[in-house]
Amino acid sequence: MTCKRSFAGIAVLVALALSTSAGTLNAGDDELDARTFAVAQSSQQKCMSTCRARYRDCMRKRQIPSFECQGVYQDCARYTCKVRG
Repeated sequence: MTCKRSFAGIAVLVALALSTSAGTLNAGDDELDARTFAVAQSSQQKCMSTCRARYRDCMRKRQIPSFECQGVYQDCARYTCKVRG
């Protein structure tokens, strides 16, 4: 019987520790969200820079009409960087 009681006591202590640590995590969620947003923004900016570089390269090569180079940029932004609009 004491083994079952000690196991139940440990389970209660673990549950209590988890519930208090969850409260601590919630306090830092805003900071975590801000960092996640900043990382997403910087990766989005890098992707858009890549699309602009593809557009400039397309224009420089003059292998296709310039309006088609605009399509290269738009497709890159839409499908590679997942920009809507």
